[in-house]
Amino acid sequence: MSPEKMVMMANQIATFFATQPGEDGATGVATHVNDFWEPRMRAQLLDHVEAGGAGLHELVIAATPEIREPAERA
Repeated sequence: MSPEKMVMMANQIATFFATQPGEDGATGVATHVNDFWEPRMRAQLLDHVEAGGAGLHELVIAATPEIREPAERA
């Protein structure tokens, strides 16, 4: 997937959770990514964050420690 599309999708998730009550938006982002993104997409997201995370919403960055690292990336 193009990096631009991946960033857009991650930011859409973060925008949703940013509007929800409570302070666990990052956990919501991580849970959604873990439940619905295939391992290659999660790996691409984690690689993008490690490379600086250009364009990503702050909740996506904050969710990174809770996103499961795919086995093929490790």
